[in-house]
Amino acid sequence: MKYRIGHGYDIHRLVPGRPLVLGGVRFATDYGLDGHSDADCLTHAICDALLGAAALPDIGHFFPNTDPAYKNADSQVLLQRVVAEITKLGFNIANIDASLIAEKPKIAPRLAEMKAALARSTGLLPDEIGLKATTNEGVGDLGRGLAIAAHAVALIYRS
Repeated sequence: MKYRIGHGYDIHRLVPGRPLVLGGVRFATDYGLDGHSDADCLTHAICDALLGAAALPDIGHFFPNTDPAYKNADSQVLLQRVVAEITKLGFNIANIDASLIAEKPKIAPRLAEMKAALARSTGLLPDEIGLKATTNEGVGDLGRGLAIAAHAVALIYRS
């Protein structure tokens, strides 16, 4: 088997009056991430990790923020389409590992829900998805609670 690894990163500013969606889970807040789609930075980072592992262009190529079709799009649907793209090339996903960087809200109590949502969208089992949450220890825009970021890696293989 041939294995390939990809890395993804995404960051969005927090703004008032938008829903906050992370890993396909909606948080009860009065703020959310600014973006064209639902701005789910965790799912976007995972999309880019999968696309990178398959040597495909990034998420913006497939779902441009200039296309009205993706206005407020559900990022889980975009992730399902990314999985379909790499599957067409003969790849399978071995696992995903991701980290969220956020000062607020508290992420850890919702990690299991996020893993379950991501598992549904990727076809993986929840125990094939590593997911962590951390803060930026008060440093920079992330540390001041002005944005949320995510890093992800994906291991894919072709038999």
